[in-house]
Amino acid sequence: MIHFDIPRLSSELSDLEKQTSNPEFWSDSSRSSKVLQQIKIIKNKKDKYEKIESELNNLIDMNELLLAENDEDMANDLIESTASIEKEIDSLEVATLLSDKYDINNAIVTIHPGAGGTESQDWAEMLYRMYTRWANTNRYSVQELDYLDGDEAGLKSVTFLVSGDYAYGYMKCEKGVHRLVRISPFDAGGRRHTSFASVEVLPEITEDIEIDINPDDLRVDTYRASGAGGQHINKTSSAVRITHIPTNIVVACQTERSQIQNRETAMKMLKSKLLNLKEQEQKEKIEDLKGEQKDIAWGSQIRSYVFCPYTLVKDHRTNYEVGNVQNVMDGDLDEFMINYLKWLIK
Repeated sequence: MIHFDIPRLSSELSDLEKQTSNPEFWSDSSRSSKVLQQIKIIKNKKDKYEKIESELNNLIDMNELLLAENDEDMANDLIESTASIEKEIDSLEVATLLSDKYDINNAIVTIHPGAGGTESQDWAEMLYRMYTRWANTNRYSVQELDYLDGDEAGLKSVTFLVSGDYAYGYMKCEKGVHRLVRISPFDAGGRRHTSFASVEVLPEITEDIEIDINPDDLRVDTYRASGAGGQHINKTSSAVRITHIPTNIVVACQTERSQIQNRETAMKMLKSKLLNLKEQEQKEKIEDLKGEQKDIAWGSQIRSYVFCPYTLVKDHRTNYEVGNVQNVMDGDLDEFMINYLKWLIK
């Protein structure tokens, strides 16, 4: 059971609102924007809670009245209102699950196919389409940052930005290896194939988070942009690839029109990766102290998508599964994400 700490939220809201009364508050637009966003989020949570509390009290009163007067219409209203408030409580519960440090941020997502050539490259593109459909359905915007065509079909890699409140909170549920089992459309013999693709999800780093990067540690390369079907081809060398030499982390951006914009976006991606690396190292230290070891080897899939000989999508972390594969591939991922968020706090 999730505890919704209203007193803590009220205290946090009060502290944030005090900051807005400081004359210097508005001089830092980046910081003020972040604080105002936090105020809006907390107010929304409180409003939802207070609305549900009020509706529950009304249901209690209605139930007591119904016990005194056997009214069929009132009984039907009570049943409908109970079902409605149950959905609102579920929605509020999800809101409480999205409370980690970077959950509210935009998400930077990268998909890489596994071994297997065209088969895996096609699977990677199917996942890209699935996430784009999910984002559009949930009113998130998707911006393609880097795209490398597959040899015959699909893609060799894609990096895209999912923008909107809690984009990272939801998309982090997808991080890991995804496995596909199907009759290959590329196999003349009609045999069944298994393919893998990895999904990396990072929070986009906002301006108020400082990451120190030594310019001498960077190698910056520029090249001509090219994307899916040639749609992003540019005659100038506007695409930017940045390599962080100490960690060998490589990021690239080619979708902006100017080299300066691509470089700025690539630097944001690099900061997100470096922050993730730093936090992962700290997490591993803690897990070493606890004596915990987790298998992160390739092939330790988080989810399987089976098209043949039966249809099933199963998350191996939560054991949540559905039989309608096509709905999932069309972006119906909400229940997988919610079940994962609930699993995280167990």
